[in-house]
Amino acid sequence: MKIRFVLALIATIGTIHAGSAAEQSIVLASTTSVEASGLLADIVPQFTAKTGITVNVVAQGTGKALDTARRGDADLLLVHDPEAEQQFMDEGHGSTRRQIAWNDFIIVGPSADPAHVKGGNDSVAALKSIASAQAPFVSRGDKSGTNAAELRLWKIAGQTPDTLNKEKWYRDIGGGMGQALNAASAMDAYTLSDRGTWLSFNNKGPLVVAIEGDPRLTNRYDVIELSPQKHAGAKLAIAKVFADWLVSSEGQQAIGAYQVNRQKLFNPSAGSPK
Repeated sequence: MKIRFVLALIATIGTIHAGSAAEQSIVLASTTSVEASGLLADIVPQFTAKTGITVNVVAQGTGKALDTARRGDADLLLVHDPEAEQQFMDEGHGSTRRQIAWNDFIIVGPSADPAHVKGGNDSVAALKSIASAQAPFVSRGDKSGTNAAELRLWKIAGQTPDTLNKEKWYRDIGGGMGQALNAASAMDAYTLSDRGTWLSFNNKGPLVVAIEGDPRLTNRYDVIELSPQKHAGAKLAIAKVFADWLVSSEGQQAIGAYQVNRQKLFNPSAGSPK
């Protein structure tokens, strides 16, 4: 009887300890760019060292990340598609949405520049020239924030997904930013990239920056806390600790300090959202 009691007590203590450990971890559904650029790998350990909270990152395109949170499979979001984010908030899934940083999108392409767009700053004019020249263009096609931004620009340029997908020069790969850049490098194609991933990408090959500096290419990153009404099972309290840290002076300093090849990838903007 005593042996059984001791074993039961050990099992109970083990369960308590396991539960405590689990409570100190959250799942962050995040856009791929802040993961592929190395930002999260740099700043999350700083947060964990300070708080003891582990952040398990699920890196996906923004559309998939939002769906992950809708299903209740994430505790917090870090994404970059304003229109999709607003829909998520309107559906009642989010409670608080705050901007933490921004960088910009760029159009990269082969140094040979078959569409003759290199050096410009008008993204829409560049897309029109790429379409006119039927120069290869790689689209992520993954419902990410980058893919959504690309399609918005194509729409302004007079192209719809239906018409684009009928063109042989337009390649929808259904993959992440790294995959799109690899495909563009292999195919001597143009593509839209966030600057952070581009700067940290090591397989540029013939690719160079073709278009930059267009205000329409501003790329904003938001942290979204989930609504307790729809996501009561999520770890909202400790998720808020991470969200608050990202917009705090310490978190903002960590974001701004992150560099690749001595170049800053993200501009902290919690205090002055763009």
